[in-house]
Amino acid sequence: MFRIVNKQVQLLSPAFNWLHQDIHSHLLPGIDDGSPDVATSINLVRALSEAGIKKFICTPHIIGDMYRNTPATINTALNTLQQACITAGLEVSISAAAEYMMDDYFLSLLRSKAPMLTLSKNYLLTELSYAAPPSNLEEMAFEIQTSGYIPILAHPERYIYLHRNRKFYDHLKDLGFLLQLNLLSLTGYYGKNVAKAAEFLIKNKLIDFTGTDLHHANHLMALTAPDSLRLFEKYFSKEYFNNFEERMT
Repeated sequence: MFRIVNKQVQLLSPAFNWLHQDIHSHLLPGIDDGSPDVATSINLVRALSEAGIKKFICTPHIIGDMYRNTPATINTALNTLQQACITAGLEVSISAAAEYMMDDYFLSLLRSKAPMLTLSKNYLLTELSYAAPPSNLEEMAFEIQTSGYIPILAHPERYIYLHRNRKFYDHLKDLGFLLQLNLLSLTGYYGKNVAKAAEFLIKNKLIDFTGTDLHHANHLMALTAPDSLRLFEKYFSKEYFNNFEERMT
């Protein structure tokens, strides 16, 4: 489904016509662990566009001790990428939000009424530490919602500490979190246990949204491998993803 020409990934046929909008990616250049520069961003956007994805919500990390991005830094990178896409002749829609680590810095932003970058309306993309959930998760969930936001938790299948405590997924839903699956998780890219957790979440109808969480060309190649595309066809339908879009508008 792809080839590499001069170190650039090029898709050979539309692979993602059913996924019209990617709500989780790291395509903005140079501000987190995603695309390092404009040229890489353009290459990735072009490949995804040729694969059928025409709308992107870029979600760079905001992490207190690593990536203290702000609306200013994110919008500057967004404007740069938007202009580069126009120059490259790419007919795509690119906007930006953020992926907020639920740490003390995030809580301070909420309490100070700092402007938060949402996916659409009041949907706020969040993530947990890969080491352990915060001890004050319930408090954070309450403060997110009383601040007027609807929390979406990114890639719950990737938190290894939940694999032996799957009832915690129900607890997350009870706390008001919507759950966003990484498509890469189904492919085994992050390991067999993550793939099994992804399958469990889908089969138990716990997933509300999905996204690529694309950072680099290796992610793109894994997403577009023939076995991966067969898996996506098995688990998702066009109607399923249309429901995702309807919720975001």
